[in-house]
Amino acid sequence: NPNMTATNLDTGTDHLLGRLEDGVLVITLNRPEARNALSDELSPALRRMLAAASTDDGIGALVLTGAGTAFCAGGDVKGMGGNSSKKTMTAGERIADLQHRQRALTGALFTLPQPTIAALPGPAVGAGLAIALACDIRIAAASAFVSTGYRRVALSGDYGLSWTMTRLVGTARARQFMFSGERIEAEHAERIGLVNWVVPDDELHDAAMTMARSFADGPRMAQRLMKENLELAMQKDFFTALDNEAEQLVKASRHPDHGEAVRAFIEKRQPEFAKSDENY
Repeated sequence: NPNMTATNLDTGTDHLLGRLEDGVLVITLNRPEARNALSDELSPALRRMLAAASTDDGIGALVLTGAGTAFCAGGDVKGMGGNSSKKTMTAGERIADLQHRQRALTGALFTLPQPTIAALPGPAVGAGLAIALACDIRIAAASAFVSTGYRRVALSGDYGLSWTMTRLVGTARARQFMFSGERIEAEHAERIGLVNWVVPDDELHDAAMTMARSFADGPRMAQRLMKENLELAMQKDFFTALDNEAEQLVKASRHPDHGEAVRAFIEKRQPEFAKSDENY
């Protein structure tokens, strides 16, 4: 594709890589030696990237992945208990601090207007699993597995995992996975709806990028409204959702993308959608 453009972005740290390619923001957790566990450099950089992406009209989709053979091993266990700044904080201060950090990470990811894809080359554990589940779609390499992981470090869970997992697999399985901390292989995770799609290991990147590019090339405003509809559907009753869909559809019908899609259909060609949302 002669129009393909890729730009490496400065994330402020080697622990996180950012690339904008064909309207797709690819964020790579880059601590392969620590299975991409979160760190005091990685996590703030990820929060900054998500905050910037939420208002960037040039981004049509997001792929979140990990370098090497893991997605994210969660919190850095070696660093747990050794954080001197936390020792001087009161319980209330620590709660407020974690609440803020959660909202700026999985909270921001969950509410991102663009479609988001987590591409799992390997394990997603604990907070790493929570990050994957905060995305719209998960694609896993065949050798990947996931685990709640918290039992092993005698912690109760964070970053929204109890909520997202319950919503995806139901309360009985969520309880089983939280209490047991068991390893859930990719095929099993796909069967129960924890991941959308399993692909051979060497096809993961291409599969994720193909899907993300198709989203980025799609009608961005309509997709944004779809995402809002889907979220509302999880929280409201049928008739509230029904009435909201009418509002959103009329809004979409007045956007230039709709006219272009209809013309392209009649002319038997691919539509050329707007690459930004300023008409939204």
